[in-house]
Amino acid sequence: MQLATIFLGFIVFGFSENIKGPAIPRIQFDFMLNESQLGTLLSLNALGYLIACSFTAFLTRLWGIKIVSIAAFSVMILSGVCIYLSKSFPMFSSSYFLMYIGNGMLEIALAILGARIFVKNTGTMMNLTHGFYGLSSTVAPLIATGLMSVSVFGHMLDWRGMYVAMLSLSILPILFALRSSFPSDEVAHEDRVPLKTLMRDRVLWFMVLILSFGVVSELAVGGWLVNFLEKAYKWEDVKASGMLSAFFLCFTLARLILGPITDKIGFILSLIIFSGFSAVCTFGAIVGGEPLAFLFAAAGIGIAMIYPTVMAFIAKRYPNGTDTAITFTVTLMGVGSVIGNYLIGGVIELVKNGVGSDTQIGLIRGLQTGYGFIGLCAAICAVCSFILYLILKKQKELI
Repeated sequence: MQLATIFLGFIVFGFSENIKGPAIPRIQFDFMLNESQLGTLLSLNALGYLIACSFTAFLTRLWGIKIVSIAAFSVMILSGVCIYLSKSFPMFSSSYFLMYIGNGMLEIALAILGARIFVKNTGTMMNLTHGFYGLSSTVAPLIATGLMSVSVFGHMLDWRGMYVAMLSLSILPILFALRSSFPSDEVAHEDRVPLKTLMRDRVLWFMVLILSFGVVSELAVGGWLVNFLEKAYKWEDVKASGMLSAFFLCFTLARLILGPITDKIGFILSLIIFSGFSAVCTFGAIVGGEPLAFLFAAAGIGIAMIYPTVMAFIAKRYPNGTDTAITFTVTLMGVGSVIGNYLIGGVIELVKNGVGSDTQIGLIRGLQTGYGFIGLCAAICAVCSFILYLILKKQKELI
């Protein structure tokens, strides 16, 4: 029951985050939004996510992980109903904001739940559970596109019906959670590591850096790969989208298959190897041009391992402060990822204007530099991991 809850939870999490792609153009058309308004909407969502990350650990200590998990799934269902009923942009924005509150609660709750359940083979199991997120992320855009054209009793679902249908899947993990007995927080209040103590640990700050640069490199691919291939190599939409699907396929298979390696060779060494592999693939694809474009997809193998491996490391290093450490790390990661994605867009625009804003070569150089920044993030992730490896090895605290 515990495994079913966490696996289904990650499937729902993947759906909720990745069904927006096909829906956004229709949402923009229905509410007559300009690009600035759309950007504001997505920024508010990121804010909701960060707010939820900041209070979920506190609620876990207050109510228990079972109630918080069920509450997170319930918020997802409620937001789906509100999105369906929204007729004005303010109501829709509020509903979308609520969905990302649920998303943030769900991410922290699932991370804490995983840390408590997977006390053995932590790296393997963390990667396996996050693999289910990858599976649902891979098929989410296709399912969303199909559902928006489905008619029920003569009424087309469109994007509103699609959202309520997909978010209603949260009822499945709720049913399993209700029948489960989750590990309680057995750490006494006086034994719990306070946030101030954790913040003085430079190892945790390295985890923030590693996770932030890793997640920027991961999430930026979904936003920029298709755009890069279409504009730089003149690929058709279907072919470019196919490469993105190949990236997610590599991403998912890596999490499902390579998890045992992290337990065998150690979490920090794994971070060095996998983030370095992703950086090499990304730079190789840019330098090699169109013939080596397949390396863009191969980069997913390395970048997939960073998030779950960091979660596994935190669970092992901070057994008496896992909830607080995860919340602190993920919240700062969220801030870092927002800044990172803005920087990518800024770098592209800066280089494009410098070379020639209205020229094809300017556009190509801008896109190459911007995508190079994604590879640079993976490389920085590897460097930070290597420095941390040296620190922990010297202190004889390698995990």
